[in-house]
Formats: sequence, structure tokens, C-alpha cells
Amino acid sequence: CMDEYTDHGHCGILRLDGTVDNDATLERYAEIAIAQAEAGATIVAPSGMMDGQVAAIRSALDSSGHDMVPILAYAAKYASALYSGTKPMTKLAFDQLVAAPKHHLADPALAVRLLGLEAGALLSGQGPTSIPRDGTFLGSLFESLAAQGARVYAQAAEATVAHLRTMGGEREVDLIVVRGDGRVVALEVKLSATIEARDVRHLRWLHGQLGDDLLDAIVLTTGPSAYRRADGIGVVPLGLLGP
Repeated sequence: CMDEYTDHGHCGILRLDGTVDNDATLERYAEIAIAQAEAGATIVAPSGMMDGQVAAIRSALDSSGHDMVPILAYAAKYASALYSGTKPMTKLAFDQLVAAPKHHLADPALAVRLLGLEAGALLSGQGPTSIPRDGTFLGSLFESLAAQGARVYAQAAEATVAHLRTMGGEREVDLIVVRGDGRVVALEVKLSATIEARDVRHLRWLHGQLGDDLLDAIVLTTGPSAYRRADGIGVVPLGLLGP
């Protein structure tokens, strides 16, 4: 797909009048597929939505000597896109870190629609009773939305996003944004407009572990305004998250 290489987010190349140039996009898809195959990809899995994309990619792969590389079409891939993993933070010099990814809903709005829930139901606590972590379903959706936003802006800054949790669960930080030089910004996500001391205890612990390598520590909330606590930790409404 072309959306990750553009500022407009469409699957394809745009003409000057704003319409998608299907054929020009297919040429780019073919080039991407060949590059992935030459890099060792076992399967090429296009997620774009251009007419004739599978045929164009198949032809390009066959003509470049990659006739044994199969194609996983978008229709078969879509179900796996409902969940998006945040990699574990394993490169810090801590003992007993969990090495499994933390999964988030890639599209919280779609999840709500599929479950037939509306705003009132979510606010009243309705939703699945079994979710991947403690808390309400609305809290899970809120954290997934925060993770989605953080990953988009981090990618634009050539940074990565991970999570940190110790093996026994004593310490956990929801999102760790890691720069190329290894220095980090830590984000906690709270479905609350007010923040108490217990909500920042893991961020304060992380500062003690990393020192100056922790560039900033932020709590993302549902509150109306952003401010700095006396301990230096920032409190920012999720709606203000951005580059």
C-alpha cells in the first residue's frame, strides 16, 4: 500500500485533481513487491485497494524470477488487522522484563460498531467482560486509541513504540517511545480527568532507572487541559496528542 509513504493516507498515488491514479499505483505496488521478495519475504501481502493489484504483482514477481513467492490478498488479511501488537521493551538494562507483545485494537471504533455498542452503553460499563487486561472495556478502547496515535506520530519522527512490564507485573508503563539514540518518552494512559500519585508511580520509578535518558514522562487523560505536576510529570488530554 502507499498510505505509509504519503501525507494524504490514500492507498495510491493522487493526480493533480485529487483522484487516485490506479495504473500508476499498480506500477509502484509491483516495485514494492519485487523489493520485498528480493529482501527475502516469504509471502507478499498487499493491503491496498487498487483494481488489478494482485494480477500486477503476480506478473511483476514472475518476470523478476520470484514465481514461487505467493500473494496474500487484502480480503484474507483484513481479519488480522483488527489487532495490532506493541512490542515489548526488552533493550533496557532491567531484569525480568516480559518479552511478549501487548495487543491493542487497531480500530477501536470498528470494534464498538461490531459489538453494537453506543456511547451510552460504553459509559455505563457495558462491553465484553473478558478483555486482555484489567479494567473496563471503555478503558481498553481508550488505551488502544492512545497507542494508535502514539505509533503514528512516532513513526513520522523515526521513533518506535514499545511497552514495559516486569515479569511479576509490579511495574508497567503503557507506552515507551524510543528515539534512534535510545532515549525515551514514557506515556501512561488513564481513563480519568484527574491524576493521583498512584497513577504516576511507575513513571517515577522509570525516571529513577533511566535518569537523563528519560526525556519526558506523560500521562494521557480525558481531562480538559494540559499541565505539569510538581514532580515534573506532564498531564495531557489525549485529544492534544500530536507532533
